Amino acid sequence: MKQKIQFNSDGLVLVGNLYTPDNFDQTKKYPAILVGGSWTTVKEQMSGLYAEELAKQGFITLAIDPRYFGESEGQPRFWENPAAKIADFTNAVTYLQTVQGVDTNNIFLASVCASSGYMANVAAQDNRVKAFATIAAWLHDGEAVKLIYGGEEGVQTRIKQAQEAKKKFAESGEVVYIPSISTTDNTAAMFGEYDYYLNANRGAVPQWSADKFAVMSWEDWLTFNPMPVAKNIQVPTLMIHSDGAVLADYVKRFFGDIPHDNKVLHWTEGTQFDFYDQPKQVTEAVAAINVFFKNQIN
Repeated sequence: MKQKIQFNSDGLVLVGNLYTPDNFDQTKKYPAILVGGSWTTVKEQMSGLYAEELAKQGFITLAIDPRYFGESEGQPRFWENPAAKIADFTNAVTYLQTVQGVDTNNIFLASVCASSGYMANVAAQDNRVKAFATIAAWLHDGEAVKLIYGGEEGVQTRIKQAQEAKKKFAESGEVVYIPSISTTDNTAAMFGEYDYYLNANRGAVPQWSADKFAVMSWEDWLTFNPMPVAKNIQVPTLMIHSDGAVLADYVKRFFGDIPHDNKVLHWTEGTQFDFYDQPKQVTEAVAAINVFFKNQIN
């Protein structure tokens, strides 16, 4: 069962979809999972898919629209802001604690792609989190973004554009946008034949904007570095990845830096986008998360 919910995050109303298991009994307690998706995405994309599938395993699950995206409040729209998303995920955990049927001693985090860096911060800082799982994690640092975004010059150009866009917004309220995805505009946030975001049968859902990415996002995104937080993660951690997914060496390094032994690196096959919605990868990831999280329940 899926139910639309609302909760408060730093004074903003955020909207999410809450999923309950089949034959849900309000008198019983269930473990809960907050699910995060890739950058720019909304709850109707990969986070909602994983939330729905994990609910079938007996969890109460939640996928949200972080502020600035989807049905949630926040201005400017389409601003990829890591600090804000970390706060929103933390406040989503607070919301889950109020949901009837949630076992507040067993709240878990599951993150796809970019939300892995955000949720890693929550897992390291919030003692309400029981365990943490990543699926095709995007984890970068200053060197990685140079490889992806055109070297030092490409990174600095985007950061300067972001700073100018923030100044314009502060002075006039005007927001500078570029496309989120394009096969023809090389200034787009994602430039290329990325079928997941171009295919209406996959991630090109009407709730997501293919044509709006706030240019001010570049500074926040490119200077965000989740890599050092690995050494502060004390909760059990599962990382699901492949050689065909992004920044595989960074995932291995992050995993190695987690300072305890209750961790699993589940290495499999598939491209980055396969993990977003393809049945083989999603089924395998859901099964691994189900087993790992249930092994952590006391």
